[in-house]
Amino acid sequence: MQKLVVKGKKSLSGTVKISGSKNATLPILAASILSDKKIELSNLPIVKDVITMSELLKHIGSNIKLNLKKKKIFINNNGRKLNTVAPYSLLKTMRAGVIILGPLLSKFGKAKVSLPGGCAIGPRPVDIHLFGLKKMGATIKIKDGYILAEAKNGLVGTKITLPSISVGATENIIIAASYAKGNTHIKNCACEPEIKNLTDFLKKMGVKISWVNKREIKVVGNQKLKSVKHKIMFDRIEAGTFIIAGAVAGKKLRITDIESKILSKEMTILRKMGINLKISKNEVTVLYSKEIKPISIITEPYPGFPTDLQAQIMVLMIKAKGLSKIRENIFENRFMHVPELNRMGAKIKVKGNLSLINGPQELNGAEVMATDLRASVSLVLAGLIAKNRTSINRVYHLDRGYEFIEKKLKKCGANISRLNY
Repeated sequence: MQKLVVKGKKSLSGTVKISGSKNATLPILAASILSDKKIELSNLPIVKDVITMSELLKHIGSNIKLNLKKKKIFINNNGRKLNTVAPYSLLKTMRAGVIILGPLLSKFGKAKVSLPGGCAIGPRPVDIHLFGLKKMGATIKIKDGYILAEAKNGLVGTKITLPSISVGATENIIIAASYAKGNTHIKNCACEPEIKNLTDFLKKMGVKISWVNKREIKVVGNQKLKSVKHKIMFDRIEAGTFIIAGAVAGKKLRITDIESKILSKEMTILRKMGINLKISKNEVTVLYSKEIKPISIITEPYPGFPTDLQAQIMVLMIKAKGLSKIRENIFENRFMHVPELNRMGAKIKVKGNLSLINGPQELNGAEVMATDLRASVSLVLAGLIAKNRTSINRVYHLDRGYEFIEKKLKKCGANISRLNY
């Protein structure tokens, strides 16, 4: 087991280069199942979820090679027949693994995919994935913790209106539709930048895809796909995390290798809080801000404020003078970091999906426990401004989505180290 130890009260200054996007890489890797031609992906983030997805593709028979030094992946499935069973052992730590269901079903007519992470159908939108695939002609049942799906005559394009907006379901259906017969018209779909990166990849492979409007897309299936080279977009959640880190503990922190227009909602909110930002096309510099103002935010699908930055901005709210509010509208259990922050001296109350944050509060270092990926990084940010020493346990959550985070922070002046115990 490993933990991160942070000694607080150190100002951050320097430059952080943002890595490739985990949330863009995973569906693109899943989409590689459709092709028998050469695929080369660059700007790969070296994080646990990407390694796990690569292992999953290897397990089902994909010829996939990682070059960690060059941050590239090479895939060539020419002449290979893939196994259509994805076991629980490889999906238990990664919800995104269910995205291989669509391409396996579309390409091979059947799939047996474990429900990810012990998920129960209903509370989170795995049911929306199945809804869309059934509309395309799949027969699906759940048995012994597995999704058993079949489409004997292949999937067929159709009109699908998703019952609610789901990033994963949108990706799964788009990928499945890319190899299906005919046209698929999807309404009420998610429109995150990572989905645009996925559709750019599929277009390069020869799939005809057009966005009708922000939440409507048309896909024309194509079973004769081409070789492709594709660059993974920047990780906007990592970028947002470091921008907030600069606001929380920075003197002058420069965040590079981004597209700042994608982060316009986050920038607007931070400026309303009094954060001093210098914004250009491909970088943002966060300057020291003397007084931080309280704010109320709601998490929403893109282009709204992302649920994946909710825990991080909560730490900034602890420094704000007055009452801040966060209404969590995406996931029902996304305030698990609150008890840990309160143990460090925060004054946060939770009422259903609403958090009330009273500030400013002085934080004290403590032994804390990470409960999920974004909760874990909020504890790192809290440790940066806390007095004394903070020990963050269960950092394997953090490693799922942040590439060398302690190295990036240390380079900018943080006193942070990784310890085995």
